[in-house]
Amino acid sequence: MTIRAGATGSALAFALACGWVQPAIAQDAPSVQEELAAMRAEMAAMAQRIETLENELEQAEEQAQAASQTAANAAAQASEAKAAATQASADSTSIAFKGAPEIKGDGGWSFKPRGRLQYDAGFTNVPDATGRSEGFGSEARRARIGVSGDMPGGFGYKFEVDFAGNEIAVADALLSYEAGDAELTVGQFNNFQSLEELTSSLHTSFIERAAFTDAFGFERRVGVGAQFSSDAVMIQTGLFTDNMGDLSNKRWSADGRIVVMPKMGDAQLHLGASTHYTDLEAGDTVRYRQRPLVHFTSERFINTGNLGASSEFGFGLEGAVIAGPFHAAAEGYWQNVNRTGGMSDPTFFGGYAEAGVFLTKGDTRGYKGGKFDRVKPQNPVGEGGTGSIQINARYDYLDLTDGGVVGGTQNGFMLSLIWKPTDWALLLANYGKLEYDNAVFAGPLGSTSYSVDAFGVRAQIDF
Repeated sequence: MTIRAGATGSALAFALACGWVQPAIAQDAPSVQEELAAMRAEMAAMAQRIETLENELEQAEEQAQAASQTAANAAAQASEAKAAATQASADSTSIAFKGAPEIKGDGGWSFKPRGRLQYDAGFTNVPDATGRSEGFGSEARRARIGVSGDMPGGFGYKFEVDFAGNEIAVADALLSYEAGDAELTVGQFNNFQSLEELTSSLHTSFIERAAFTDAFGFERRVGVGAQFSSDAVMIQTGLFTDNMGDLSNKRWSADGRIVVMPKMGDAQLHLGASTHYTDLEAGDTVRYRQRPLVHFTSERFINTGNLGASSEFGFGLEGAVIAGPFHAAAEGYWQNVNRTGGMSDPTFFGGYAEAGVFLTKGDTRGYKGGKFDRVKPQNPVGEGGTGSIQINARYDYLDLTDGGVVGGTQNGFMLSLIWKPTDWALLLANYGKLEYDNAVFAGPLGSTSYSVDAFGVRAQIDF
């Protein structure tokens, strides 16, 4: 019984246990299935999302690659465009305005029209006893038109014609070649003598150059010249015949000039020397004479007359300084004449000393290439300024008496006032008192020592 009862209890227990388990499995199975289905759905959604993201990433990579290629193409196109623009700029024609249009083109070509007009007026006061003309006078001192420019290969050109005095005369007519610091010039141009002579008439401080430059016949001549220049030294030499208007003769000449032009702080120094030899044609004569400062009078109160000669030899010294608004300059020149017929050989002398100062702030005298250059007002008219104002004083000496030749002596005392409203325009007033000894015309009581007053004004424009 006991055993039976135990067996029955165990069976009951097992049955009960089975009864408990079986309902639990029956109840949990649907829940697990739902969870699995949900997980499958989430995994499917996740897979779909991953696929979508992969597609988007692939598209983004393709777009990035396309953008990179576009950027590279754009950079290449920009580089090509820049190169093309640079080449086009280099090859294109440009026009700059420097008083007149200056045209620059491909390969080193340039072309610039140039010209100047100087109109002078004034008067001279002469002792009545001399019987010489005096009073008011005027003239177009210079009326030039021409062209200048550069050509490929280092070549340059310049050609100017002067129409003043109802005549047509060639001024400069030259071809040049420049290689580094050296320059070769062929044609008609100023030979290498005197700071005053080589400075353009546009940039001198008085209405006319120093007396000796005209008296000793300095002028443009046809020839060939060579020049070497560095920052502080210039050497010039040349062989010449005569001016274009006198080329039928057989004259020839040789010139040499050296200039030392260092900068000392803000100051520009100039020291120079030159020598000149002229071989004259058989039967030639020379004559040295000079006007009383202004050119519109034809009177000459010192004059050697015609002298038979076989050659001339000249030697000159020159010096100048520019320091801010102040400048000073001085020259001396000796002209020896080898006379024919056993006559003595005279040596004549001329020179000057001058000083000047600008009254306007910031203005200074220009200097370039061993000579004075253009004054450029710091405050020109038209830009709210008054232009530049400069005053100058000069002592000018010329002695044409030596070796038995009595041509007279001139001592000149001069003042000038210059107003430059712009770079390209100028108004000048000039007074000179010329004292003569051994003048060629007798004055009061037969004396050849007297004075002449001269006053001149100039209106000038150039381009």
